[in-house]
Amino acid sequence: MNNNTTYKDSPLGKIPSDWEVKKLGNFIHTIIGGGTPSRDQAKYWNGNIYWATVKDFTNFNPHETQERITEDGLKNSSSNLIPQGTIITPTRMALGKAVKFKVDVAINQDLKAIFPKKELDSDFLLFWFEKNKTKIEGLGNGSTVKGITLEDLKGIPFCRIPLPEQIRIAEVLSAWDKAISNLQATIEQVELRNKWLMQQLLTGKRRLKGFGDDKWKIKSLKEILIPVRKSLIPQKDELYQQIGIRSHTKGIFYKDKVSGATLGDKRVFWIEPNCFIVNIVFAWEHAIAKTTVNEIGMIASHRFPMFKPKDNLLDIDYLLYYFQSPRGKSLLGLASPGGAGRNKTLGQSEFINLQIPVPPLNEQTAIAQVLQAADKEVQILRSKLDKLKEQKKGLMQVLLTGKKRLKVD
Repeated sequence: MNNNTTYKDSPLGKIPSDWEVKKLGNFIHTIIGGGTPSRDQAKYWNGNIYWATVKDFTNFNPHETQERITEDGLKNSSSNLIPQGTIITPTRMALGKAVKFKVDVAINQDLKAIFPKKELDSDFLLFWFEKNKTKIEGLGNGSTVKGITLEDLKGIPFCRIPLPEQIRIAEVLSAWDKAISNLQATIEQVELRNKWLMQQLLTGKRRLKGFGDDKWKIKSLKEILIPVRKSLIPQKDELYQQIGIRSHTKGIFYKDKVSGATLGDKRVFWIEPNCFIVNIVFAWEHAIAKTTVNEIGMIASHRFPMFKPKDNLLDIDYLLYYFQSPRGKSLLGLASPGGAGRNKTLGQSEFINLQIPVPPLNEQTAIAQVLQAADKEVQILRSKLDKLKEQKKGLMQVLLTGKKRLKVD
């Protein structure tokens, strides 16, 4: 990096002396909007032309949209076919997001295709949108659904940066994007492998070395678990910390402390460590966890039943992994009759009578340790991913403001 730079004051703060602040509109050749073919005309839909809407920006970072229209649909609407690699941004809802589709795509009225002048590199502009997303969101008008006018978008202060430097900045940030994308792909592969490993180990299709001769037994949960329910009577002047359980096996979280007076007649129980605990309202949504010593002294309501393993019969970590598996989740659903949401409550008698495969205790522990190591690998990779994203964020901050300059050949 080149730091031999002099700076000057500008509406954007200190910037390099050879940069100049103008409006974004000064660097844009044209902006093209789109439209929606009539939904009443079947001949306009399910064709070969990709068609993008703001939903493609609110649900995920798109490269291809799944919805398509026909040639007739394109001709009989105000939509436009935009060449692949063109920057497209919403002017409604997902403000500040911008992407380049990898295919030619028609767009609806909430999207705008931006064609910059030759003095503005499109990849650089894409990173500018990413850095200034919050600023663009702040320009939005509307109560429930915010939108931005083209005049406001074009009027955003923008630095005139020498084109070679724009290209160099975009190359550096693109390298970080590639590293992030590669690591995300690696994480997805490892997670798929871990799902396969869990399926194999928890069904006995694959046995760990040294355990092949021991047969598994099918047992009901009441044969291997003991319900735990140590009740308390809240004291009005005492403070108590309740726990909750996140869905999708995201673990235990701690609520704010409340007084005994606030709890009133609510049925609450002390948390004990090394227990399987479940939220009966969202068991079908994988709201399960294992209690630890960290929760000693905390409480839970009657909606969070706890179960301890019977001596020499069950490893709680094995049970937790079993209920994280597709088969385990299916069993929790079967034990939760009723409609969706809060009407789909886990029946505790149905739960305790569920039957699962139970290996010998030492094999349960070995299986849990293998799966814990696999989970740890994902955690380490995700930590690296977070660091890469933070590094990129920091790079954007210093490079797009000129605090750090790149050498340009």
